[in-house]
Amino acid sequence: MLWFDAFMRILRISLFIAVALLAVVCLLDWLVRTRRINPFSPIARRMRTTVDPLMAPMERRIVRAGGLPASAPWWTLVVAVVGTIVLITILSFIRAQVFAIAAGGVSNLPFMIVHGVFSVLRTALIVRVISSWFGMSPYSPWIRWAFRITEWFMAPLRQIVPTIGVIDITPIVAYFLLVFTERALFALALGSL
Repeated sequence: MLWFDAFMRILRISLFIAVALLAVVCLLDWLVRTRRINPFSPIARRMRTTVDPLMAPMERRIVRAGGLPASAPWWTLVVAVVGTIVLITILSFIRAQVFAIAAGGVSNLPFMIVHGVFSVLRTALIVRVISSWFGMSPYSPWIRWAFRITEWFMAPLRQIVPTIGVIDITPIVAYFLLVFTERALFALALGSL
């Protein structure tokens, strides 16, 4: 597992550098698109010839959704950051599963299944929260799965947990309940063995 940990460290650093460079490029592209940089400057010409064709798919999607083309660089950056987080999370999850199998063999299978289910529920909860920040529809094919698998425990909690002004803290309570429930199940299972 040491080689995988070293690989993950290198991957995290590489992805951080790539996202930081992308942030600089997105900032420059946004400055050109909003005419904060002279559109006839060499930087603007370079951005239009090299970066704008790469941003074109995101720009088309944003315009179809009713947004402004100038926000394409920021949405590209958001997609890159979220994609990076998802990739690292998936690789860490796979590492944990492989380590659990190597450490305990098939006898750890029930623990791995329970951990996997709770990990998916926590991830779906995070997806719900992030999608609500961007005003995405819960019926969107990209988001619908998260609402489907979490609504069964979010609906009753919403009736119990009060809001703080306009802020709904139910997802935070649900997240901590999921963590507590998973740990309690493991404690009970290990105590009975």
